[in-house]
Amino acid sequence: MSNTHIEAGWEGRFYENVTVGDVYKHPYGRTVTETDDVWFTNPTMNVNGTFILALAAGMSVMDVSMNATANLGDDDIRHHSQVSHGDTIFAESKVLSKRESESREHVGMVTTELRAYNQNNDLVLSLERTPVLKRENADVSPDQPPGWPEGVGTQQGDSDD
Repeated sequence: MSNTHIEAGWEGRFYENVTVGDVYKHPYGRTVTETDDVWFTNPTMNVNGTFILALAAGMSVMDVSMNATANLGDDDIRHHSQVSHGDTIFAESKVLSKRESESREHVGMVTTELRAYNQNNDLVLSLERTPVLKRENADVSPDQPPGWPEGVGTQQGDSDD
């Protein structure tokens, strides 16, 4: 009989891990399908560029905003080139600025430029995002990740039987 040990997974970057000028090339591209276009277009009744914005922002979460407590906004949104089904989108983020919160010591604001490219290296989208990131010293543990109620799931010391 052995006791279970909970190991932390990738917890994302904290405010202290971000340096102005860093560029994070987000893993995995995503090919836009005809179904994506139809499903996103039907509710809005037009071909909607916010699908690509949502896709690129989703790609950036792992590197930029996994530890975000809020998003202050998306600014300077530019659609540079058309995206069609069959295009594969890749995204990267460059850290433009960061500042500590004056009112909450456990967070800081980070502004990034999110850029999305197609498979031909054509810039298709750019925007600035400003998430509010937790600081590394915020009370986060692998035993009690944010959003999990105490006592739910496997606990330290549980038996493997």
